[in-house]
Amino acid sequence: MMDYQLTLPALLRRADTFFGSVEIVTRLPDGSLHRSTYADLARRSAMLAAALRALGIQPGDRVATLCRNHSQHLEAYFGIPLAGAVTHTLNFRLHPDDLAYIAGHAGDRAVVVDQSLLPVLDEFRARAPFEHVLVVRDDGPPLAERLDFEVALGEADTSSFLAFEPDEKQAAAMCYTSGTTGRPKGVLYSHRAIVLHSLVCAHRDALDIGESDVVLPVVPMFHVNAWGLPYTATLVGAKQVLPGLHTDAAGLLELLADQGVTVTAGVPTVWLAVLDALDRDPRAYDLSRLRSILVGGAAAPEAMIRAFQERHGLHVVHLWGMTEMTPLGTVSKLGPALASAPDDVRRRYQLTQGRPVPLVEARAHAENGPVPWDGRTPGELEVAGPWVVSSYYGDNGLDDRFTGDGWFRTGDIVTIDPLGFVSIQDRAKDLIKSGGEWISSVALENALMGHPAVAEAAVVAVPHPKWQERPLAAVVLREGHRATGDELREHLAPHFASWWLPDAVEFVDEIPRTAAGKFRKSALRERFSSYWEGES
Repeated sequence: MMDYQLTLPALLRRADTFFGSVEIVTRLPDGSLHRSTYADLARRSAMLAAALRALGIQPGDRVATLCRNHSQHLEAYFGIPLAGAVTHTLNFRLHPDDLAYIAGHAGDRAVVVDQSLLPVLDEFRARAPFEHVLVVRDDGPPLAERLDFEVALGEADTSSFLAFEPDEKQAAAMCYTSGTTGRPKGVLYSHRAIVLHSLVCAHRDALDIGESDVVLPVVPMFHVNAWGLPYTATLVGAKQVLPGLHTDAAGLLELLADQGVTVTAGVPTVWLAVLDALDRDPRAYDLSRLRSILVGGAAAPEAMIRAFQERHGLHVVHLWGMTEMTPLGTVSKLGPALASAPDDVRRRYQLTQGRPVPLVEARAHAENGPVPWDGRTPGELEVAGPWVVSSYYGDNGLDDRFTGDGWFRTGDIVTIDPLGFVSIQDRAKDLIKSGGEWISSVALENALMGHPAVAEAAVVAVPHPKWQERPLAAVVLREGHRATGDELREHLAPHFASWWLPDAVEFVDEIPRTAAGKFRKSALRERFSSYWEGES
């Protein structure tokens, strides 16, 4: 067989050849739509590659992006690797100190930044290694003393860049972990890993994306490459819709309806807001073409999945993955074995994180060794596969999350049932140990969000003088609704042992979030750390 290299240039050439006229639609800051095509993407990516080379960017150099979801960011996804460099997406929601550390640790030589995000860049630019700044103009004033992205592309000589063929094991992209338990860690994605990941994402029993689809990633393009959706959509020639800065519920619903979106993806907090808007005015938006809402980043509440399906006829697909996995690991597709199962059984499986996708292997370990696939015994999930990280950038494989036999320890506590369906019980750091017994914060949160008055809920472990730790629930009520702590505990009581029930319910205006939109439980644990001081 030919030693054919699996690379992003090969993927882009395919899109240019077969899907050149397919649209890429971006919503601009003023609400209007910018339309380009895959032919434009290929041409402009080559122009960006040439512009970067003209600036002195060499193969292997890291080029950062500080951008929202738009067509120029997509051009950076491909143009930077076409120059032989590495696309390093920066999360503009992070603290300037974190951004300075990440850019410095990565050794980023240049950055592509939205004009509207220049104030974010200015907060840490003096501590970052950037030699060049390319600014994507939006609706701001003319640039002064900054290199305009369009000017740089306009002066570029594009000869031969689309024909550029890197080694498939060369790094093409880079992301950093959230750093919730220490410094963020860099993960390098090879061309080969991204192409294989894209092929499997398109698979019918994975994300099921094809040429006839219209794909809208709500998940930010800085967050694990928007879960790989821009690459997958380019591979199959699907129309892409990029929301820019319009990620509020109303703005998303308008795009979903007006562009006939068939597949969309985001974290649960996004879809909870969209569900609330739909419930208020269910006839305002035509979502008849939307066949798949992909939900990951955190466990999707059962009440949310059921509400989308039963009240609006929309299908939610549960995913699980990690920055260290490019990121897809599992998908909850039920398959023929469960086709004739009772509704309650099918619903229970739909709530799991699903089975590992092709080419990802999974196992779970407890302190005394591997756990059985019985759906009951918990253990830490470990994974292996061609797009799973083998070491962190600059770490030389010294991190203890890499096992001696080639597996990666995820930090998620799971059960695996006889059919191979993975159910995440909690993050190892979020489990609550009370009186020597374990309590799952995720299970309590999902049940709380099934109460009609609850918009959001996070459950954390709070130190207790007698029981070591006890669960405390922080709850945000839906607008116009009321509930008491006793009512919410009564709601939970039929489903959990009495000692699982939160000893306290605190009603808050909002739950702190990480830069990726997940609940930041560390802030809640700190806030309520002395809650039971003085008790015995």
